[in-house]
Amino acid sequence: MSTEIRTFTIPDRAADEAQAQLSAFLRTVEVQRIDTAYAVDGWRVLVLFTDLKRKEESQQIEAAIAAAVNGWRDRTAAQSGLTRDAVLADDLVQEIARFAPTTEHELGIIVGARDMPLSQHGGEIVQVVRSTLDQLID
Repeated sequence: MSTEIRTFTIPDRAADEAQAQLSAFLRTVEVQRIDTAYAVDGWRVLVLFTDLKRKEESQQIEAAIAAAVNGWRDRTAAQSGLTRDAVLADDLVQEIARFAPTTEHELGIIVGARDMPLSQHGGEIVQVVRSTLDQLID
């Protein structure tokens, strides 16, 4: 999820309408920063923001991936007689959900950044992420 920028002009004339548009916009986003400056005939407003709809969609995608990886982790742990954490650590599940790696190379970067060895199940984990993303798209 990235920060976006939008500028508004609030002219000295018809300021009420422009302010209403700005207010309506601000209710739909998560504001990171607002800068203002007066220019000829009106105010310029620069808004750095995160779109709440996209933020909610990202959170839903992350939750779906985390649930799928946790389900896989439970099945794998039961089959191998290991604990869930021995198969894949809780915090790593969250990182996988956050970044949604679709290749073993991407997964290796995520795991390697945490100084952990790439699981012997790397291909399976990537397949779970891919399948989950495919289901969300369909």
